[in-house]
Amino acid sequence: MKLEQVKKFIVVGDRVLIRPSTDSGKTDSGLYLPPGVSEKEKIQSGYVIKAGPGYPMGSNIDDEPWKESKEPVKYIPLQVKEGDLAIFLRKEAYEIEFEKEKLLIIPQSAILLLIRNDDFTY
Repeated sequence: MKLEQVKKFIVVGDRVLIRPSTDSGKTDSGLYLPPGVSEKEKIQSGYVIKAGPGYPMGSNIDDEPWKESKEPVKYIPLQVKEGDLAIFLRKEAYEIEFEKEKLLIIPQSAILLLIRNDDFTY
């Protein structure tokens, strides 16, 4: 997938767009598994392509709620960053196909673990 195409995606709220890791579909003993078997796994991994802005915060309601607010919406940012390897619950994922490539949309709450290649210190 090209960078220009990814820029067109607008991920909403606390959602994350993930490219699932490719699996060989082969067991340790050398047996090939049908595609449906690996898709039924409870936990899966993939790389984060794009993330939403986060959780929207409530605004101060001093005026009538039907009037347009002049304040921009504020968000609590997500932990996930583009390029992270995410380990997530498969049952929470929604599968889409874009230009013959399988992608997954998941909420951040379905992510169990992130692996980041930055110089992370404890």
